[in-house]
Formats: sequence, structure tokens, C-alpha cells
Amino acid sequence: MRRSFALVAAALVTGALAVPASAADGDGKFTIKDPRITESSGLAASRQHPGVYWTHNDSDDGAYLYAVDGSTGETVATITMSGVGSPRDVEAVSIGPDDQLYVGDIGDNLGGSWPYVWIYRLPEPKELKDRTIRATQYVVKYSDGPRDAESLVVHPKTGRVYLVDKNEKGGHLYEGPARLSASGSNTFRPVAAVPDLEATDATLSPDGEHLVVRSYFGSIAYDWNGGRIKRAERLGVPFLGQGESVTYTADGTKLMYGAEGADSPVEPQDAPGSGGSDSPSGRGGSAASDGGEGLDGKLRTGAIAAGAALVVLFALRKLRRRP
Repeated sequence: MRRSFALVAAALVTGALAVPASAADGDGKFTIKDPRITESSGLAASRQHPGVYWTHNDSDDGAYLYAVDGSTGETVATITMSGVGSPRDVEAVSIGPDDQLYVGDIGDNLGGSWPYVWIYRLPEPKELKDRTIRATQYVVKYSDGPRDAESLVVHPKTGRVYLVDKNEKGGHLYEGPARLSASGSNTFRPVAAVPDLEATDATLSPDGEHLVVRSYFGSIAYDWNGGRIKRAERLGVPFLGQGESVTYTADGTKLMYGAEGADSPVEPQDAPGSGGSDSPSGRGGSAASDGGEGLDGKLRTGAIAAGAALVVLFALRKLRRRP
């Protein structure tokens, strides 16, 4: 995944300076312990296996999916996808109707230069063990030209696939065909704006009524409204480092937020409308802005300013130590 130095520095400084947001009810958080998983870029809560979360690395790790037990953080199954060639930049995973796993090989580290990207679909195994599963590969194009994306959701009732592109100034929700075709290409078209966020992941509630889109520094909840989304509220997110993933729990009461890195943490927050918070922005350590400056803009600016202050402080301390 392509990141600016300022953005990475902001994420690190923000995580270092902020007090971590408390997990809902004080439990449910875990750490991904598998040393192979160093760039967890997507999460999907299993419907068949309670408490299990599917994740993957991004970039060129290979055609692998990992089933992680949320009670221990241990990997309980590794799936190797066959029939998909060599993935380029896997950024998202979602579960659709009939327990089908959808994997988004949709990242574009060259800033939107690839003429097409891919989505893979495979059945979620009923038994969790290491195995190889043949996946169906779909070619994806955008009606308005190539772009970078890290967010994929599948509507739990219709099975329709949606993507959110990644842009510092905000992106759009793209709608795919009613049914993906394995022959030819599938054109995704913009149906709604997703402003004020540099989207790194998204998730649909199990009932298909609510969409949450996250960024490195915050998230926004939308009413689904048949795909013509309406902004509902701004949400806080826990500071975990470089925030890359989010999923609803299988019962829809919590949002699980994850991050990249070795031993990456995953923490729950109350889902919108679950009754666990008294205010829209009270569920985490960051909040969106309703004003002109975007959600990420204010937090990035504040984090970079804090980092600059630390640099100055360390420089002064070094000067004082000199004889």
C-alpha cells in the first residue's frame, strides 16, 4: 500500500500520544499472533464459525486467507486460493449470502494506473483446517477510469458487490453489476459520494441496513438506503496504529477495528444504534468534523503538529546536554 511519509508519521505519533479508546464492555479485543500476518488489511466476521475472523496480508503475500480465533488471536486455518493467479494487492475481504467469501484484490500502489483489478469468490469452509479452495476470479473495471481502492462490501441479502475508492479528499461508493460475471469484465459505477474520508476499509451490517467506512483516523456511519447512502453519524475509532480494517460482528452489535503490523491488535466498539454510547462521537479516540475540513485533515494536521513539537523538544534536550 502506498502511503505518504507524513501520513505514516501522523499515525505513529497519534497512536503514541493518544490514550487508547476503551473496548466496548472491556472485552472482545485480541491480538493477531500469527507471525505470517504482518499487514492485516481486511477483516470479515465468520457467520458459520462464531468468534472467528478472516483476514489477509496486502501486497504480494500470495493467495492466502487466514481464519483467526477472536478469543485467542491464534490462526485456526489457512486457506490457499487456487485458480486466481498471483494477487497484486489484496486489500479487503467480505462475506456475502450463502457463506461466500469475497476477496478484493483492488489496491493500486501506482495510484490508479492498472486498467483492471480483481475480485475472488470462494465458499467459506464448514470445517476450519488448512486447505486449498478453488476460487472464481472476476475482472473489475470502473466506469470513470482506474483508481485505488481498499474497501469492498457485499450486501448480505442481494449479494451485490460494492467498492469504495481511496482518495485523500474523499471518494465514492461504486456499485457492481447485479451479478458478477466470470467472463469478460464487470463495470462498477459511482452511486454516492463518500466525502471527508481516505477510505481504508468498509463494512455492511448483517441486516444490510447500515454501512460504516473507516479511514486511518476515523469512521463514518451511513444508512444504506438501497445503496444511495445517507450519512448518519461520525464515529470514533480506537488508536491501534495504522488503521486498515473494520467489520461488524456476526450479531451486528459491535464493530471490530484492526490495524497493520506484526502482532496487530483488533478492538471492538459499539456499533451505531446498539445503545452502547450516548453520543455519536463518543465511541473512540477520534471524531469526524461536520465543518469544511475533512475528518482525516484535522487529525492528520494535529498529529503532525504534535510530532513536530516532539522533534523540537528532543533537539532542545540534546542542546542542554552539550558541555
